[in-house]
Amino acid sequence: MAPDTDTAARSTPVHVLDNPVWAALSGPSSAFAETGPRGLAARYLADTSPFVALADPQDPRAWADLAELAGPGSTVWITGLPTPPPGWTTETSIAGVQLDGGAVRAEAAPEAVLLGPADVSEMLELVGLTKPGPFARRTVELGTYLGIRHEGRLVAMAGERMRPPGWSEISAVCTHPDHRGRGLAGRLVRAVAAGIRARGERPFLHAAADNTGAIALYESMGFTLRHRPLFLGVRTPDERA
Repeated sequence: MAPDTDTAARSTPVHVLDNPVWAALSGPSSAFAETGPRGLAARYLADTSPFVALADPQDPRAWADLAELAGPGSTVWITGLPTPPPGWTTETSIAGVQLDGGAVRAEAAPEAVLLGPADVSEMLELVGLTKPGPFARRTVELGTYLGIRHEGRLVAMAGERMRPPGWSEISAVCTHPDHRGRGLAGRLVRAVAAGIRARGERPFLHAAADNTGAIALYESMGFTLRHRPLFLGVRTPDERA
């Protein structure tokens, strides 16, 4: 996936995590990418993740490419600090935090089990109950997902979603309400981080800024604030540009 030369020359992101979805879809996660006709916009394949990305959020051509990719009147999710151009409608804006896990003590969790396609129904049930964020039927294919079972029932899980070069996002961290307070989420986060470190990569994660309990847990584990992005649900223009 190669963007137009002019756009590539103008785009000077300070860090891959400033535009993590684009960095993932144009790099390690390209097998899960669908791109616009100009190569300036991309989105995850259906049933993996709702996020889309722009090679350069300041380039009107990238927004036009995304509009053509998504279709008129479609709602898409984008992260960072983008400003949609005229004709686009911001339907939802969620303040978030991006946390760097470079200092987290990573370690395996002996009780954790590897989750895969056969576990998706249970994973979706747990996600539906706990609401950790977007998780679809094929999200499990984006990275390693680990879970903890109690009497055969999946009660906690965590895994990987965005994978920019050299980094991997820990996502879908959730615990059944009946099993909270036992440190299950923390153990799974450390275990997923251990797998990321074993590949020579660095963990990071996102959380809603108002999810103060989760942020406090992550900070106690060694995660540090790197960035305060927005998560925007935006609707494409009703007519193609």
